[in-house]
Amino acid sequence: NSRGAASLLKDSIPITEFSASGPFEGHDLLRRGFTSVKNELLPSHPLELSEKNFQLNQDKTNFATLRNIQGLHAPLKLQMEFRAVKQVQRLPFLHSSNIALDTLRGNGECIGFEDILNDPSQSEVMGEPHMMMEYKLGLL
Repeated sequence: NSRGAASLLKDSIPITEFSASGPFEGHDLLRRGFTSVKNELLPSHPLELSEKNFQLNQDKTNFATLRNIQGLHAPLKLQMEFRAVKQVQRLPFLHSSNIALDTLRGNGECIGFEDILNDPSQSEVMGEPHMMMEYKLGLL
């Protein structure tokens, strides 16, 4: 009985021949999953990716300049200070301004978009303080 099934499988036509191909091919949800418009979108402007990574590019340029001027120790020290300052924040249910990080980057006296339109009193993130603290401590 198992020989009969094996011979049927050997003589069968591959499934790929049944699938439609060409410009009118339908999207196969079982094999390819749902389509997402977000995955197919390209940046709407050539500078969009550059603007998205502006701060990272600025930091890399500053570190390279600092390394060329003062040596390897200066950017390493500054990166350690950045990491230390990023770790110090308020409780999870309170807005943290990260003013120390802005001071290290030299943006302490600059007024930017996030300073005006990032008002914590208008934030939709506020939640239950006890739940947020337990989540941060890993109790939930």
